Amino acid sequence: MADFQTSTHRAKWIFTPHDLAEKYRAATQRAIQTLEKYGATRMEVDVDGTLLYREAQVNSNGKHSHPKPLNIEEEQFLRMFYENKLREVCGAFYFPHKVQATALIYFKRFYLQWSVMEHHPKDIILTCIYAACKIEENHVSAEELGKGISQDHQVILNNEMLVLQSLEFDLIVYAPYRSIEGFTDDVRDFCHAEDDQLQLLKETAKEEVDKIMLTDAPLLFPPGQLALAALRRANEVHRVLDYERYLDNMLVRQNSIHSSTELIEHLNVIDSLVGTYKFPSEKDMKHINRKLRSCWGLSSHDDSKKREKKSKHKSKQSAD
Repeated sequence: MADFQTSTHRAKWIFTPHDLAEKYRAATQRAIQTLEKYGATRMEVDVDGTLLYREAQVNSNGKHSHPKPLNIEEEQFLRMFYENKLREVCGAFYFPHKVQATALIYFKRFYLQWSVMEHHPKDIILTCIYAACKIEENHVSAEELGKGISQDHQVILNNEMLVLQSLEFDLIVYAPYRSIEGFTDDVRDFCHAEDDQLQLLKETAKEEVDKIMLTDAPLLFPPGQLALAALRRANEVHRVLDYERYLDNMLVRQNSIHSSTELIEHLNVIDSLVGTYKFPSEKDMKHINRKLRSCWGLSSHDDSKKREKKSKHKSKQSAD
């Protein structure tokens, strides 16, 4: 695999906090402009890759209604919810950590280009997982993936080119899990820790990486720093080494451009992102989904018809 220092991951997909916030703001603003222009934001992908706007509902006066769009925080909550769903799907298929991490990074990058009001995360997580399985050589067909979670596999295939284009075809990504392995071996040489201690340290560090990957940290910091932050949290639990002394020693050996003070500041920011991570409540999600359906031009009448159809189907099954 190519070196991270010369990768597109480092050159194009690590942002400053200001630039990252601007990316999210621009995607939301574009969706708002679409809502004002078309009366609905939802974009559907045809089988040939064409993007189509869903037609907005017309109210009793014969005019398009203009619902309130999601704000940036609500968009963030929806992305958080589906990032956790992405992990659940990967867990259900027993995919390795590298597939899950790659899919998560694809998902995060996709929504730097688009708003959740334009493309539903429920569809995008499946295509991100499908693409990650390909690039990480853990092959699974779209049919298998769709069948495993009772979803139409054609949605996965329809969105594939859209996702790849949104990623600018930069498909090789670097996750912190590999760095954890390298740092654990380095710690063994540094402090001559016992194998069982190192194993505990490594497993806890991987659990910490799982938490980090759900924040914006993978878009703000290189994977090596994410791994060091996870290792520091794990070491606070197991007390295997003098962490600050190890950090100083490692920076000297690597002739790093970072001072230990600067690096610790970065690790503190990563810790803070994990500490302030707030998963949306059920109440939040109900409110967001209601607004989202409205933005797509779907009324409560549509929901009523869907519930009625479902009820009839259940009644027929019971009769059978």
